[in-house]
Amino acid sequence: MATYAVTGHIDLTHKSVGLVRAALREVFARHTEGELVGVSCIAAGADSIFAEELLAAGGRLVVVLPSRDYRQAKVKPEHAETFDRLGSAAAEVVVMPHETADRSAYEAANAELLRRGDRLVAVWDGAPPSGKGGGTADTVLAAREAGLAVDVVWPEGAARRG
Repeated sequence: MATYAVTGHIDLTHKSVGLVRAALREVFARHTEGELVGVSCIAAGADSIFAEELLAAGGRLVVVLPSRDYRQAKVKPEHAETFDRLGSAAAEVVVMPHETADRSAYEAANAELLRRGDRLVAVWDGAPPSGKGGGTADTVLAAREAGLAVDVVWPEGAARRG
């Protein structure tokens, strides 16, 4: 069994979504031994794309939510249906012991992702940490420091909005 944790950008361009989906399918197609398990916070963007492709590949989804209020406080209306569908499809939902979704809650959720994962799939453009903490680059650095294998997924032509 291999457990893949995910971190990635929420602000992918429309064109990038298809490119990232195809790249994630390739990652999961390489998995041939034992059960396929993925751990995701199912945020908009990379986290949800990862979860959808994992489920499509027959994997078991574990959802980690940063706080008790995450759904109400942070999930935007345009992502709510996807978030709810993925949460319902999860084999397990873990809610971190934080009341509110803040920096410490995100950092705790990322630590839990890394604790549960054997590998980290990073949908990441390679940009350095923003200094806010809890972002994609921070999670990649923490995974590398912990000795976890990191698979960077940033296909040719992928871009962020903005």
